[in-house]
Order: sequence, then C-alpha cells, then structure tokens
Amino acid sequence: MSTVTSADGTTIAYETHGTGPALILVDGALCHREMGPSRDVAKELADRFTVYCYDRRGRGGSGDSADYGVDREIDDLAAVIAAAGGSAHVAGFSSGAALALAAAQRGLPITGLVTYEAPFIVDGSRSPVPASTPADLRDLVRDGERGAAVKRFMKLVGTPAVFVAIMRWTPVWKKLTAVAHTLPYDLSIVTPNQAGRPLPEGCYADIKAPTLVLDGGKSPQWIRTAQSAVADAVTGAEYRTLPGQTHMVKAKALAPELAAHFAKATR
Repeated sequence: MSTVTSADGTTIAYETHGTGPALILVDGALCHREMGPSRDVAKELADRFTVYCYDRRGRGGSGDSADYGVDREIDDLAAVIAAAGGSAHVAGFSSGAALALAAAQRGLPITGLVTYEAPFIVDGSRSPVPASTPADLRDLVRDGERGAAVKRFMKLVGTPAVFVAIMRWTPVWKKLTAVAHTLPYDLSIVTPNQAGRPLPEGCYADIKAPTLVLDGGKSPQWIRTAQSAVADAVTGAEYRTLPGQTHMVKAKALAPELAAHFAKATR
C-alpha cells in the first residue's frame, strides 16, 4: 500500500497493479480496495495498464475529515492522478462514475474516461430519491444506527428485503456497517440528479476526455435511460450496453471495453 496527501491534508491510500499507461478505478458506495470490483478489474487489465485502486476518503486505509464536500473527493482523485504521473485514464463505477464525471467536468487531467451506471434518475420510470436522504443517513450514523443506514441504502437501490435480511447474518454485514458513515458522501454526489428530472443543461459540457458510457443489458430501464442521458451530455461520448450484465458487472465483461477504449485514447 502507498499513500498520497490530498489538498486538505487527508491521507489517501492506494495500490497499483501491472505496468503501462496509468488507469485509476473509482469505486461506488460501500466499496474500497478490500471489498468491491476494483481488484478484479485491475487483475484483468494489469498486463496493459498500471492500474491504481484507491480507498476513497473514510474507507480502508484512507483518512477522513470532519466536514465532507464533493470537491474534497475530487481533490482526492486529483492527488492520486498526481501520484500516477500527472495524468491518467479514469473508470468509475456506480456513484464512483458520478464522481469521475464531476472530476472530469472540473478539468482534472483525465486522458480517457469510462463510466458504468452512474445511478441517476432522469425520468419518471422509478421513484425519485428525496433530497433529504444524505442528511437522513448522516443522522442515523450519528445516532449509532449504522445497520439501519445500510438497510435504508439497500432499500433505495432496490436490494430485495430477503437479501438484506440474509446479509445481516453474514461476515459481509460487518464490513458494510464499518463504512456506513460514507453513505452520505456518495448520496451527496448522486442525489441532486436523482429527482426524476433531466440532467441540468450543460452539466458535463466541459468534459474533454474521450468518454465511454456503459450499462448492463439486464439493468433496470431507469438506470439505462440515465446512461443514455449522460452520453448525450458529454460531447462525443460513446454509449454501449454490455449484454447480460447487471449493476454488479463482471470484471471479465467490463475489462475488454475499458482496454479498448483506453488504448484508443492513448493513441
């Protein structure tokens, strides 16, 4: 494990796999190096890229700060990019995709961008997420109700109640509740675009990196509609669907798309 210091002094932990052009993976909610898709994706791409897996603030080996702001998370990604040599390809998953889009919009030196299913709600095909949700989960964590916060989040993302009930008796539940305090972070990133309205005009107009927007063929229509909207919002973006995939995308299905897009971006 290596570390880098973000702009506000927070320590951000990361690890690298392989050799080649730098590629940074940005995890979604509740995920970090020890739990989530990044390591599997990194192993699939390590023969072509130097893949950076990092712990977003508040998770794993990374530090945290008293006052959260989305700009601080963008600063964290900027610090990892600096450690990677000053520029890098970036791939984000779920709320990590939304963070990657925000970072690219702010002008970070991203040479190629892939997003997988940023969980936006841009029409009436499912219920919107209340704007108070980040604060509601923050209150639950503050009151020591970490399990309740995770359950509330699982309900929001559509996890069947029976699965949540089973998970509470498995080792993974302890890992999820350990990072429950970061759920308001992810929700702060995505909730503004979960109101059932179209994306704001020009929201990603300043993104310069060649961009590929991906979703899964078995994902619900609301999230696929959102990915089409993201692709329309980024000038020149490509949009593709991975047959048979869900929000929990398989590394072996995702990696070839990342490799082809970033190889083209490198050229």
